[in-house]
Amino acid sequence: MLSFWLALGSNIVGITILVYFVYFRRHFRRDLVLAYVALSMGIFAVTMLLSGSGAGMGLGLGLFGILSIIRLRSDTLTQEEVAYYFISLAIGLVNGLHPDPAWLAPSATAALVLVMYVADHPSFAPRTERQTVTLEKAYAQKPDLVAALEDLLNAKVLRTVVVELDMVRDLTIVDVRFRTNKHSKPQQPVELGGTYELAKTSTTSATEAKQESWSK
Repeated sequence: MLSFWLALGSNIVGITILVYFVYFRRHFRRDLVLAYVALSMGIFAVTMLLSGSGAGMGLGLGLFGILSIIRLRSDTLTQEEVAYYFISLAIGLVNGLHPDPAWLAPSATAALVLVMYVADHPSFAPRTERQTVTLEKAYAQKPDLVAALEDLLNAKVLRTVVVELDMVRDLTIVDVRFRTNKHSKPQQPVELGGTYELAKTSTTSATEAKQESWSK
């Protein structure tokens, strides 16, 4: 009984820290917060109820495999969100099985949360990004493609994967991984003086016209 209560508390505390204090503060998707919490608690409840039937490890691996195939196909997830999905699933599964000794499930939960906190920390490669870019020109030579991407993104291109090269429509679709420059060129401020003066003049003219109509 002690291992059950420790596993329940470990699951609640672990998924709360993972979702509210790690995931949401970095990715800001409220809909997935509910999905991760429901997934972890649901897996915990099902695994806990069925673990006494003798299925044991086979049950856990079966649930993990089935839910890995499903993988929330109702919505498009980034690879980071898929990682949080699997960790939420693993937390519910580990605590639902609550193996002996009693400290094992809480320790595994803490380790999973710590791994995600470190692996997804904002200080790790903060300037490295990935985008799929569509260019309105067919670049058959890689040096020309890299030069065009670096000029467009104002960044150092690390790797390119050409998704589509259409010589007929003069089109290139490329998956590019790049590192943004530390000192980007600042944008020139937009001059709004003329528009402001025009609006001010129009307002003054309208006010004078109203005063003239009132005087009459």
